Amino acid sequence: MFSLKTRCLAETFGTFWLVLGGCGSAVFAAPHIGILGVALAFGLTVLTMAYAIGHISGCHLNPAVTIGLFVGRRFPAKEVVPYIIAQLIGAIIAAAVIYLIASGKAGFSLADGFAANGVGEHSPDKYSMLSGFVSEVVMTFAFLMIIMGSTHGKAPVGFAPIAIGLGLTLIHLISIPITNTSVNPARATSQALFVQGWALDQLWIFWVAPIIGAVLAGLIYPLLCKNKA
Repeated sequence: MFSLKTRCLAETFGTFWLVLGGCGSAVFAAPHIGILGVALAFGLTVLTMAYAIGHISGCHLNPAVTIGLFVGRRFPAKEVVPYIIAQLIGAIIAAAVIYLIASGKAGFSLADGFAANGVGEHSPDKYSMLSGFVSEVVMTFAFLMIIMGSTHGKAPVGFAPIAIGLGLTLIHLISIPITNTSVNPARATSQALFVQGWALDQLWIFWVAPIIGAVLAGLIYPLLCKNKA
């Protein structure tokens, strides 16, 4: 068992990689790789980190995941806040690195969005706040169901990172046009801190909706495991 400090450091690095790989691909490469490429980038960050640090910290990389696993009795209450703080630190450092690199290009402007999450006028395809909220709840719910199912003691061993990474890819393919896909309050916060203005005004959506989805999954998945034929 690794110490809490070591596990939090792993979460910081893992979340850094998620935001750098996912949001970085959106900021630097979206015109070249499109939605499919960005979605795959997010999935690959989780897949690679699951193998790299999964055995150290569990590879949450996401406050909603940590909260959902706590509700599902897979994670201790006393470690929820330290994990979330570590995830936020990693995400913010990654956003700073993305900004440092992106600002070196002529014509760069945070007004272009900087991969921030948004609804209404700031939704990629102008979806309403209600649409965005529902999308974030449902997508996070599905993500936690995939995580808890693939890491269950009776699931095939060694394949969880693949299921989780592909699951996140699919989630992005569905919901990038709606909210730019958060399902992760740390990822949403890191970009909003740089964009400021509207992104900070709408940030509450990308905390509340993913947490609701995660809590629902944490409550429902254990019930599925109890209902044996």
